[in-house]
Amino acid sequence: MSRLHARVGTIRQLEILCALKDHGSVMAAAKALHLTQPTVSMQLRKLSEAVGMPLYFQVGRQIQLTDAGLAVVASAREILSCFERLDMNLTKMRGLTAGTLRIAVVTTAKYFIPHLIGDFCQLYPDINVELKVGNREQISARMAEGIDDFCVFSHPPKKAEYLLTEFLPNNLMAIAPHGHALSKAGRIPLQEFARAPVLMREQGSGTRYAIERHMEKHNCDLNVRMTIESNEAVKHMVMSGMGVSILSEHALSVGDSSGLVVLDVEDMPIKTNWFLVRSRSRPISPVAEALLDYVKQEDRLAQLTTMLPGE
Repeated sequence: MSRLHARVGTIRQLEILCALKDHGSVMAAAKALHLTQPTVSMQLRKLSEAVGMPLYFQVGRQIQLTDAGLAVVASAREILSCFERLDMNLTKMRGLTAGTLRIAVVTTAKYFIPHLIGDFCQLYPDINVELKVGNREQISARMAEGIDDFCVFSHPPKKAEYLLTEFLPNNLMAIAPHGHALSKAGRIPLQEFARAPVLMREQGSGTRYAIERHMEKHNCDLNVRMTIESNEAVKHMVMSGMGVSILSEHALSVGDSSGLVVLDVEDMPIKTNWFLVRSRSRPISPVAEALLDYVKQEDRLAQLTTMLPGE
C-alpha cells in the first residue's frame, strides 16, 4: 500500500493548491479562501516539500503549475469531492438536502440559469451555489477537468464520457437596427443576409460555433465585419448601425433591445437546445441529483420558459 498519504500534507493544503490553480496567483487564492498570503505561501511550500517536487512556478504575475502540480490537483479534486459527497450524504441521512452545487455556464445561459437556480434554492435553502460563466471554450476546459457538477451548453462537446440532459430550446435570431434596408423585407434569402456586414461573437463562443455550423450546412459565407466578446456589446453595435448579427433569443430578451428588429430570414432561426452536461466519471452528489430531478420535471421547464425576461 502506498504511503504517500502519510507524507502529503493536510486536506487544507490540497484545497489551497486547487485554489491556486483556479485563481492563478497566491494573492487571489488567499482572497478566495479568506487566508493571508503568508499562510497560503507557507502551506504551499510545505506541500511541495512533502511531495518532493516543485508544484508551481511564476511567470510574471501569474502562477503556472508543473506537471507534478497538475497531477496533485487532479487527485486533490477527487479527494475533496469525496469529502463533499460524504458531507452531503450524511446531511441527507438527517433528512436535509445541503451542500455545494458547482455549475458552469456559457455566456448566453447566464440570462436564464439564475431563474432556474433561484427557484431550486428556494426548495433547498441550505444549498450553496458556485456559478462560473465563460465562453464555450472556457467551459469545455472546466468540463474536461471535472471541476463542476454540471456545465450548461447549447453545443456540448461530443464525447462518450459526458452525460447530456436536454432541457430548454435556444433559438438564434437574425437581427438588424430599426430602419435597416432589410428590416421591412419578407423572407430574406440567407445569402442576401450574409452579404450585409455581420457582427459576430468571438472564437470559442457557443453562438459563433452554432452560426458557423449552420452556414457551412447551407454553403453560405458571412461578411464578418467585427468580432465582439459580449452579447450586450453586439446589440448596441447593431443598434448604432454598424451591421447585422445573430444572437440567442435569451440575449435579446434582457437589457435594451428597443432599437433592434428580428429579421425574417430563410433557414432562420437557428434552432438549438440547452443541455445540462456532467461527467460519467464524476459521482453525482445528492445536491446535483436533486437539481437533475428538478430540471426533468416538465412543469418546471414550462414555468421557467414563461418567466424568462422579456417573455
